[in-house]
Amino acid sequence: MIINSSVIFIQKYNNMEAFLNPKESAKFIAENSKDVYIGDDGVQKVAEMLFDKVIEKEFSVAGWKSHELNPQATNEDAVNWVFLADALNFSFWSEHEDHKCLVKYKGKAYSGYWSLCAAINRALDEGLPITSASYYATITLEQVKHVFRSDTDVPMPLLEERHRVLNETGTILLEKFGGSFLTCVKKSEKSAQKLLQLTVENFPCFRDEATFQGRKVAFYKRAQILVADTWSVLEGKGDGCFSDISSVTIFADYRLPQVLVHLGAMKYSDELMKKLKEGHMFQSGDKLEVEIRGCSIWCCELICKRLLDLYKKKGEDIRDKINPVLLDYYLWDYARDHREDMAGIPFHRVRCIYY
Repeated sequence: MIINSSVIFIQKYNNMEAFLNPKESAKFIAENSKDVYIGDDGVQKVAEMLFDKVIEKEFSVAGWKSHELNPQATNEDAVNWVFLADALNFSFWSEHEDHKCLVKYKGKAYSGYWSLCAAINRALDEGLPITSASYYATITLEQVKHVFRSDTDVPMPLLEERHRVLNETGTILLEKFGGSFLTCVKKSEKSAQKLLQLTVENFPCFRDEATFQGRKVAFYKRAQILVADTWSVLEGKGDGCFSDISSVTIFADYRLPQVLVHLGAMKYSDELMKKLKEGHMFQSGDKLEVEIRGCSIWCCELICKRLLDLYKKKGEDIRDKINPVLLDYYLWDYARDHREDMAGIPFHRVRCIYY
């Protein structure tokens, strides 16, 4: 398979080895996948289901802002909040659905990723400067356990890894970017791809990569969601006015594949479904795990393309309202709102810092 050199994402930190960028990685994986399939009819069905949704608030940056835990400001503090949240945005799934980590904030209990956001806001309300790089660069494990404490007897997963990530990213922010991620955003010169590259090159914990059939592939789930959330918190304006935001793919995690299978856009082989139902624990980089994540990205690229085609047939050009970022936001919320409906489709289990 010949890949145009323009789509190669060059990693300066790794002896100039070439990784396919997330979009091309996904295309390559989908074309060579053996146990995960993208169904053309299912893609069409999802596009038609979403046809009237893309003009609603939920399918927009305003939808991101509507979440009560997300910052409403568009300033440096808000950007640093986003950086902290996405540096720690990994591995929130529960071993048991009825016994999980919960964080109470302003009278409401939050689970999953929102438990992290609630813990960050709780710490800020308690006077702890948790979004300050100078604070978390030297934060201790005991302080991390206090800040991200659960209100149940189930702790937030991977606290030791979160501690390491905080120390590492805080130190790098101080040494290279004056302690603020906004400096990094400004260096990107309003390019989503440049911000992605700056993030991956400078912060090792964002290097979400694998090898598939001899090719080096990349997903960059947290790095891409950091770019997207920066775009969202700045409302696509000023330093966050990324003209190439549509080049960012969806963020390959464990919920998006589940909802895509539920909606019929993706299918798993009998062997893979058996492993999932048995609760098999995958390792980051396993062949099946790579197929699940890569096909999810490419499936959503096809859904976006199909949506644009549907509107084009109506004589409408709404490219500014349809991109993988907004599709991801919508489907992720859909997955949370339809958990009971999707109970028969298990998500793939991985404990790692990448998602």
